[in-house]
Amino acid sequence: MADAYAAGLALLARRELSEVQVRTGLARRRFDPADIDAAVVRLRQEMALDDRRTALACARSEAHRKHHGRLRALRQLEAIGIARDVARDAVAEVFADLDEDALIAQALDRRLRRGLSLDEDAAARRVHRYLLAQGFDAARVTAAVKNRMKTFVHDE
Repeated sequence: MADAYAAGLALLARRELSEVQVRTGLARRRFDPADIDAAVVRLRQEMALDDRRTALACARSEAHRKHHGRLRALRQLEAIGIARDVARDAVAEVFADLDEDALIAQALDRRLRRGLSLDEDAAARRVHRYLLAQGFDAARVTAAVKNRMKTFVHDE
């Protein structure tokens, strides 16, 4: 059990991990399931392992560093094994302080800097799909793209 605990600490020393990720990492190292359970319990008791803290860190990373929207952040948290309710709370907390319309505008600017233009309907649809894939709300994305298309038409 001590070896599984030490290996778990080593995994957590690199970055915040969810309980599922730690269990998977320990299983990959071929530790006995009973030792993994004991190590996870000890890591939780010592607060080295905390899914809520991991969820907040991951949601902040998705929003601030990767510039993803609420839905993509939520999908990412669930993908790393965070419980749906914990993930939802973490995403809500992180995105409460952010202006999502500004995030969409920034993502749109980044996309348009890559040589795309909204002068054709097909290009506008591609940009719209891209923003949806980034996890932004469909209604907000539609409004932002339409607004940018109006601005584009008025600039000419």
